Amino acid sequence: MSVRVTLNCQVKSDQFETLLPFLEENLPNVRGFKGNLRVSVLFNDATNEMLLDEEWLSVECHQRYLKFIDENGVLGELGALLEAAPTIQYFKTVEV
Repeated sequence: MSVRVTLNCQVKSDQFETLLPFLEENLPNVRGFKGNLRVSVLFNDATNEMLLDEEWLSVECHQRYLKFIDENGVLGELGALLEAAPTIQYFKTVEV
């Protein structure tokens, strides 16, 4: 069973124009990483909040990806555009 991952990101007010090309450059790498099933980007203009809504094969796959982008510097580049580190949450589907 896959896992849903959300990353809530508070974008710095003056960084949105920098964020868009960064996402365009890096989202193909996320989507192509082993274990990634889907990534959607949502943005709230009123609050400058970005939500990355992702689906991964497992929590471990997502954590391997985080380790990879930490080691290659992409996570640091993203962090420079944000007010604070993203809030990451993992959800499983509950059959009701």
